[in-house]
Amino acid sequence: MRRPTGAERRQRFAEEARSERPDLALLCLLVGAEADSSLDEAGMDAAEIELDRLAGLLPYRPGGAREWASALAGVLGTRCGFGGTPGDYQRLESSLLHEVLRRRRGLPILLSVVWIEVARRAGAPVYGVALPGHFVVGFGSRDEQVLADPFDGGRLLTGADAELLVAGATGEPLGPAMLVPADPLEIVLRILNNIRAWASARPERTDVQLWAVELSLLLPSHAARLRYERAQLLVQRGDFLGGAAELEAYADVVETVDPASAETVRRRAKAARARLN
Repeated sequence: MRRPTGAERRQRFAEEARSERPDLALLCLLVGAEADSSLDEAGMDAAEIELDRLAGLLPYRPGGAREWASALAGVLGTRCGFGGTPGDYQRLESSLLHEVLRRRRGLPILLSVVWIEVARRAGAPVYGVALPGHFVVGFGSRDEQVLADPFDGGRLLTGADAELLVAGATGEPLGPAMLVPADPLEIVLRILNNIRAWASARPERTDVQLWAVELSLLLPSHAARLRYERAQLLVQRGDFLGGAAELEAYADVVETVDPASAETVRRRAKAARARLN
């Protein structure tokens, strides 16, 4: 079987992100394929099969939201050992779904993706909850919402637990808007933001930061500032012409709201081109 090219994978990512109902697992696996060149179609299929297998371990319709949350914690957290530790924040693999399924370790948001995808396949009323600084999973409706923390093996959270997580991350009180279900594209963007942050702390990994930025730009909604970040990365990596062109395009975008910043960016584009001489 012919291995898809990088351009073909990105085309597939862009098309899926713009589909009526984006497939969270597929988008995460396509992110993984950017990081791991050995992840081919067979590997992505194997990851989907593993999610199906894990869903098959759950009891049939265990009850309401709390029973579903407890069942997931029992199967994924206790029986299968999915969870996280502080050291997982230092590994790129912790942000890649296929590696999280293999290692059973990961960041809160990737472990939450596992919980969501397994629970969804089993018919649970499940969704992601993007608490500031710590992603968790919600079950049930807002009126009877039950939160679980996959990073802590699926521990069920009380209201006080959620308040402590938010206060520890932001110093702010827990607000109702923080408990709104996150849609798949919000989840994928947050994953890519985590990867960008991981790479930006490692100057030797501008390659990772660049592809994370470029995938973010393929999402239907993204910050214009990402174009500036991409331009800077291209210049850092020696693509002075490409970086200059991207800087000028970004300057065109911001000129109407901030002419002074646009002029500064154009000067940087000129300086990038000068490095060819």
